[in-house]
Amino acid sequence: MQKKETCNRRDFIKKTSKLAALAGISGSGLLLKGCTSRQDYDLVILGGRVYDGLGQKGEGTQLDIGIKDGLIAALEKINSSRGRFIIDAQGLVVCPGFIDVHDHTDIGLLVNPKAESHIRQGITTLVSGNCGGSPFPIGDEIFEEARTDMIEQYDVELTWRDLKGFFSRLSEVGMAVNYATFVGHGSIRGAAMGFHDRPPKPDELEKMKALVTESIGAGALGLSTGLVYPPGCYAQPDEITALCRTVAFYNGIHATHMRDEGDLLLESMDETIEVARQTGIKLQISHFKIAYPRNWDKIDAALLKLETAVKDGIDLYCDRYPYTAGSTGLASFNFPQWALQGTTTEILTKFKDPTLESKLRAHIKQREEQVGSWDKVVVSSVFSEKNKKFEGRSILDCSQLTGKDAFEFMRDLLIEEKGRVGQIIFSMKEDNLKKILAHPLVGIGCDGAAIAPYGKLSQGKPHPRHYGTFPRVLGKYIREEKLIPLAEMIRKMTSRPAERLGFKQRGSLQKGFHADIVIFDEATVADKATWQQPHQYPQGIKYVIVNGQPVIQQGEHTGSLPGQILAKT
Repeated sequence: MQKKETCNRRDFIKKTSKLAALAGISGSGLLLKGCTSRQDYDLVILGGRVYDGLGQKGEGTQLDIGIKDGLIAALEKINSSRGRFIIDAQGLVVCPGFIDVHDHTDIGLLVNPKAESHIRQGITTLVSGNCGGSPFPIGDEIFEEARTDMIEQYDVELTWRDLKGFFSRLSEVGMAVNYATFVGHGSIRGAAMGFHDRPPKPDELEKMKALVTESIGAGALGLSTGLVYPPGCYAQPDEITALCRTVAFYNGIHATHMRDEGDLLLESMDETIEVARQTGIKLQISHFKIAYPRNWDKIDAALLKLETAVKDGIDLYCDRYPYTAGSTGLASFNFPQWALQGTTTEILTKFKDPTLESKLRAHIKQREEQVGSWDKVVVSSVFSEKNKKFEGRSILDCSQLTGKDAFEFMRDLLIEEKGRVGQIIFSMKEDNLKKILAHPLVGIGCDGAAIAPYGKLSQGKPHPRHYGTFPRVLGKYIREEKLIPLAEMIRKMTSRPAERLGFKQRGSLQKGFHADIVIFDEATVADKATWQQPHQYPQGIKYVIVNGQPVIQQGEHTGSLPGQILAKT
């Protein structure tokens, strides 16, 4: 009779410790084949300090985790022989995968489904379609323009018009992360009535409601608004209220980039909260901030408004990224809303019109007074090779380099680039940021997109938040500055958004839940992306597991694409 193979826990730990010592990476986590006598689990995570995501006090519990068929099958002491593959997580934190509640990834997943910049942060789920923009529905007025842009920028063929079609395309390609999305109000408005500054006609409003209903029926989480961007900025509160009533009927969420985050911050909060009060909708305030030095002292009044609204029964939450600079389009931030009506061709025609120059200059002057100086605004991305020299330079530097004043430089650059210019603006205060991150009504979102240091998604000098948001929170603000306990921050990144967004059996480490898991080194986790060198992966994220499959293994991408579409049901 053949002798039965056995392997006990002590022998396994001894064996893996020797291998780790030989490799010089003790405690980094090794993915090894387990013994073959009894493979009850596809994967076993041994000896990690487990945070279940529910915010328990203390330093985490040392537990083993057994994973079978993509689900968590056991949370207990497990003999190493019972796993087909083993991860040695001794000395590491094991917690649920992070949920990026405010993201802008969409077409990028068709370009590079590996989602490099995000999966390497420990993000296992993206929530996109924010700030009023989604790649659906696409109306006739801009279909050809959108199709041409996608081919020029990404070499992606536009084959869909609605969310159902976009989800179908994502499913064909596959992706490393789970994906959920809102439908953008700006996209809805553009498809229903074009991109001009006027109220919708009754039939147009009904069409918008129908498009919202159709999108939620196809799986959208709710409606996002971008009330600072055209065409969303042309909508009055009664339009937003009418659409939110439709969303609330389906128990959806309203995620909003408010009408103003600076001089009229408090008034914009009042508008946003009142819509929620009238409709009963769940409210998500996007990238909650106080912009420009002259408004920084509004922080306490703003936080009090949030707290008062919740006491009054408003179902409200916010998100924020851990940086004091924001990023958006150069045109949408610096040029007046009246000049941004219509298609790209119509907008650029206004920029070229000499009869409008004095009005445009007056607006640009007001912007300069707000930000303090043009050295606070940096060109982050352009499309043409000719203008790459401006990336990473401030508007002030570019103005001096070209011999043009700030207005002339920005106008000419936008015309040459067909409006495709990104910017970074330094407008926030560090102390305010800390207050916001620590507040119980605030979670974490990158406000970026999944990109990579290679290929078509490596262009420009984007905001470091694309690569560093979650590791920066864990390293700088939790380990170094101890804003709040680690367990509580993990809850903000995992179970809290999962519960709020309706992700069933996700966001915490419990038996029967989907095995979305991140394993990191609490002592070394940190962001490495900088303003001048943003295309850098973070450190300290050792393993990322999505639906039971390792996507990041010892800090490297496995190429696995196990992500799922998380459609609202």
